[in-house]
Amino acid sequence: MRVFLDTNVLVSALTTRGICADLLTAILAGHQLVLGETVLAELRRVLSKKMKVPRATVVETEAFLRREAAIVSRGSDPGVAIRDPDDVAVLAEAIEGLADVVVTGDRDFLDIAGDLPIDVLSPRGFWEKLRNP
Repeated sequence: MRVFLDTNVLVSALTTRGICADLLTAILAGHQLVLGETVLAELRRVLSKKMKVPRATVVETEAFLRREAAIVSRGSDPGVAIRDPDDVAVLAEAIEGLADVVVTGDRDFLDIAGDLPIDVLSPRGFWEKLRNP
């Protein structure tokens, strides 16, 4: 399965223990991780500015993700109304990367999941999908 992780899931996976960390491990072990340049840019910003992660660690983390994931540079506008206009690029990259699912904690995605041309699940919802195929 091709799995696109949103920034909030990646930040949680990389900085805390819990379901997001477990999901990242499971995805890397048995699925194809898909990431977009928009998510990677936001990840760099959040890790550096909000989480105060040292620059060398941020660079190392990004290099690891680039080795392990299929990276999408951009996608076509999906033509879907999303509350946060910045999320349009994220959705476009997920679609362009042929992801089967977007895993996110972002309500702007989750609230309109049924209207999107791709499956969108919360981390818990995706965990359940992995456990009960």
